[in-house]
Amino acid sequence: MNEDRASRYHRLKRQAGVIGLLWAGLLLAGVLATGASLWLRNTAETAAGALPPSWQPGAVILAYVALLSMLNELGSLPLAFYSGYILERRYDLSNETLGAWLRDQAKSFGIGLLLAGPAAALVYWLIRLSPDRWWLAAGFAFAVLIVGLTNLAPVLLLPLFYTVKPLARDGLRLRLIALAERAGAQVLGAYEWGLANKTKKANAALAGVGNTRRILVSDTMLAEYSDEEIEVVLAHELAHHVHGDIWKGVVFESVLILAGFYLASRSLSVLVSPLGLRGVADPAGLPLLLLAAGGVSLAMVPIAHAMSRRFERSADRYALHLTRNPSAFISAMRRLGAQNLAEDQPSKMVQWLFYSHPPIKERIAAAQGFKS
Repeated sequence: MNEDRASRYHRLKRQAGVIGLLWAGLLLAGVLATGASLWLRNTAETAAGALPPSWQPGAVILAYVALLSMLNELGSLPLAFYSGYILERRYDLSNETLGAWLRDQAKSFGIGLLLAGPAAALVYWLIRLSPDRWWLAAGFAFAVLIVGLTNLAPVLLLPLFYTVKPLARDGLRLRLIALAERAGAQVLGAYEWGLANKTKKANAALAGVGNTRRILVSDTMLAEYSDEEIEVVLAHELAHHVHGDIWKGVVFESVLILAGFYLASRSLSVLVSPLGLRGVADPAGLPLLLLAAGGVSLAMVPIAHAMSRRFERSADRYALHLTRNPSAFISAMRRLGAQNLAEDQPSKMVQWLFYSHPPIKERIAAAQGFKS
């Protein structure tokens, strides 16, 4: 089979992603099956033993999460290096040095730990409060956390990895803000998103919700695209806010989390004795909770992608109606496809399993048939 460069790149990225999922699942199942999770719990209890008794339950959870996270990171780092550094350099998509990539990995690990530790401590506090109905309160609490992260990510997390500064091209900045006003989306301003130090790929986004919502245009896009092309790409991003896609996604994700917690609750109650756990509130059962919740999310991936592709098609139509500029849309899609090494004709199965957006070719064809 003759395979073009973009298809091979995406196939290798998908393979790495699948292997990464398998590794995570095998790690969680392995520590449960071998009793290693009990050892991790005992080690965490020893580490927290010097603290006041009232602090120990939360500290044990935090220590357990740290130990499990380090095991996962050690096992997954070679694959992350291959997928996130080697492949990106091989296909000429990365500008990032090895040192910078390693720093980003360390930041990601640290942020993940800062989020995962307190989240797990909250879940186990709820389990101790209500061993039978904790899943309901946990699902509600995580829905609130998702909304909070969506609102705060552009302010707190994005600057940790990228430079973000006010867009210096006044004409374009005013044009994009006026476009947002026409769409009825209040924005904080328009900003240049520094991607060039890391990647050759281009992107634009409308990040945040409410009083943190801001327009982001990558420096890689500003260097290559016309104002009309950037405007129509931003119009697409505005559509997601106008159509409420962000909130629909939050609701969908919250339902998945609730279903995952429910399955975890049932699984914990059944497997406490076989796994040698002291009870449902035993931190050594955390891998089972993660397997159950992750299994629900994984099973729903095709539905999530189908929903996302529908949102994207609707956003494309909105952008075309708002800008009345199909030629700029088509040229922008072609540029993005070439610059980001988009796959030209992925199979239906690949789209079903992996694609959150319609293929570029389909989006261009839809724009070519647009009647203003």
